[in-house]
Amino acid sequence: MAGRETPATRAAKAAGIVYTLHEYDHDPRAASFAGEAAEALGLDPRRVFKTLVVAVGDQLTVCVVPATDQLDLKAAGKRAAMADTARAEKVTGYVAGGISPLGQRKRLATLLDATALEHDTVFVSAGRRGLEIELAPQDLVALTGAGVCDLRRPAA
Repeated sequence: MAGRETPATRAAKAAGIVYTLHEYDHDPRAASFAGEAAEALGLDPRRVFKTLVVAVGDQLTVCVVPATDQLDLKAAGKRAAMADTARAEKVTGYVAGGISPLGQRKRLATLLDATALEHDTVFVSAGRRGLEIELAPQDLVALTGAGVCDLRRPAA
């Protein structure tokens, strides 16, 4: 299908990992892109992870947390704050809502919430809204060089 190849899928393919793509019709009014993916694809939202870009000082870091939870900024680093959307898009090469932890224009330090390792496979953005890549969390760690830690706090 046209439009299914992205820098994220090329990175996964080049690494030789096993993955599956899942496509759905993105609703631009969706409040949560990861939540929308879970609902549209009929998935357990604890297996669908959102990719958030945070600024820790001058450095950008990618934080990957379950759709069901919020990022605990303190866990990302001292004085961490959500990155400016335009800067996150420019550095990663993806649009907000489609930022993937894989295949970024400039590889950023990555942190993955430890709950990902509780699942055989997890879902993250494949590089555009409406396209998710399913892969083993260990492959996600290997491809991104991610540190694994507790990053989440339950959504209010």
